[in-house]
Amino acid sequence: MDNTAVILARLQFGITLTYHFWFVALTLGLSVLVAVMETLYVFKNKAVYREMAKFWGSLFLVNYVVGVVSGIVQEFQFGMNWSEYSRFVGGVLGVPLAFEALTAFCVEATFIGIWVYGRNVVPRSIHLLSIWLVALASNYSAYWILAANAFMQQPVGYRLEEGYLALVQIKSILLNPYLFYQYIHTVMASFASSGLFVMAVSAFYLLSQQHHKLAVKSFKLGLICAWMAGILTFASGHLYTQYLVKAQPMKVAAMEALWESAESAPFIVVALIDEEQQRNKAEISLTGMLSVLAANHSQARIAGMKEVQEQFAALHGAGNYIPPVLLLFWSFRFKVAVGLLIILVTSLSLWYFKKHQLQVQRLLLYGVIWTLPLVYLSHLAGWLISEVGRQPWLVYGLQLTEQGISRNVPVSHLWITLISFNGIYAIMAGAAIFFMRRRILIGPEQPGD
Repeated sequence: MDNTAVILARLQFGITLTYHFWFVALTLGLSVLVAVMETLYVFKNKAVYREMAKFWGSLFLVNYVVGVVSGIVQEFQFGMNWSEYSRFVGGVLGVPLAFEALTAFCVEATFIGIWVYGRNVVPRSIHLLSIWLVALASNYSAYWILAANAFMQQPVGYRLEEGYLALVQIKSILLNPYLFYQYIHTVMASFASSGLFVMAVSAFYLLSQQHHKLAVKSFKLGLICAWMAGILTFASGHLYTQYLVKAQPMKVAAMEALWESAESAPFIVVALIDEEQQRNKAEISLTGMLSVLAANHSQARIAGMKEVQEQFAALHGAGNYIPPVLLLFWSFRFKVAVGLLIILVTSLSLWYFKKHQLQVQRLLLYGVIWTLPLVYLSHLAGWLISEVGRQPWLVYGLQLTEQGISRNVPVSHLWITLISFNGIYAIMAGAAIFFMRRRILIGPEQPGD
């Protein structure tokens, strides 16, 4: 198997996934925030809430369209570049992906039209119901998609038939313990980024002294969302990692650059990692802290990469089962740092907002704006940990990544699709940013001041 083909296929899918999720992350939370704004308008009958819903809804729509298009391309890649994987797992993963399209996506596609074009046509109650159905369907859709990904991380509810996987119980897919942790963490991270997005745009208006009433009310709503979701993201991430200690010990060991198994395992703050020699040349660590974080006990034993490597080699045959340690180690620390930054920025914003001093805290408002791109980069770091940390497995313990790519796709074709798709993504992203920026600069149609 040509290693170049594997690298290009992985790179293409990874870029598509990252590009897609950057838009999905905003869709999941912003759809709910827009639904809340519509609800406030219906029950309080104040024009400012109507304009909030229309303004933020227009930004949501641009983001939603690009997310849908990139998601379709992502599914096509299963057949284009990963046909062996599709044949191997199609009997299982075809079910959740089909349910997502036939239920969640159909609801979204139907009711988003009613919400966009029916404001002055259908009754307010129906109009409000339509955006809530879009918001709920979007988050319901994420459950089915993550159910498929959770199966790749921890296969359940299957049996092998003539070398291929067959579904035994859909209930097992939907109740996969891995999915429970992954879904909560992913959705909360999406809500945190959506809240930060609303805060950042509102902070821009406050700094430029535009659309004051809408900006203050939007900032408050985004702040509540980002603050609560930021804390829940951090807490769910901690529980998620504790679960991974048992479910995917190699991933956790790589995230922590822990080569040797240890009782009272140290939490390594920074390290000079030598992957070739399988050691850390230098490190700053906190003795016993990893055991506390991973197992709530300072003397808990944590398996190191060398031990897990031996276990995998004995179970699955000779091979390198250690993922890229340097990438995972720093991705995890970046992700944690951004999570703490979100909590800090939102907590300070909440403090000054309650004291009615937010508008004079210009440095904090600029901090809110510059936190937003870091949040998007943290999404990338999170997916790198999730997907690269599973390597060399495509389906954990069942199929190696190199076994899943299409065998009849030439490397030249992979180069062509990689370059062309990335060019299209760049144009689409540029268009989305252009239209969203233009809408933000124009501001709401009727400021409600």
